[in-house]
Amino acid sequence: MAVVDPTTSATSTTSNSSSSSASSASASASLDYDSFLKLLIAQMQNQDPTDPMDASEQVAQLATFSQVEQTIQVNSNLETLITGNALTNASNYIGQTITSADEKLSGVIASVRVYSDTMVATTTDGDEIPIVVGVRVGEVSTTTTDTDTDSAT
Repeated sequence: MAVVDPTTSATSTTSNSSSSSASSASASASLDYDSFLKLLIAQMQNQDPTDPMDASEQVAQLATFSQVEQTIQVNSNLETLITGNALTNASNYIGQTITSADEKLSGVIASVRVYSDTMVATTTDGDEIPIVVGVRVGEVSTTTTDTDTDSAT
């Protein structure tokens, strides 16, 4: 994202990673808010004195940006909630049986890695199976065979 400094006409480039935390998103929102205020001040300093900006228009701009800032904070909190939910789901998978979507791999889940867009289960045999649509996860089967045979005495 390019950020323009209205007071110096300099442009700098910043990048956002997909694994941003709530505090960095909040800091980014306040940085953007500060930039907006600088832009508003520069706009007021450079406005036409014969046709100044209406005060209600300034208030509307501030209110709009405030809504954007709140939306950024809500999205950040939702990302945190989704990550926590994914970790809870991942812990529930451990010990379950898993069968891949193509049914070529199956086994008991020993661990689960959580990524921003998916989860990957590692079986006790070392196979890695992405948890995607079509994968079956269920209880460990406890089938026992009857080895006792009745013998005639």
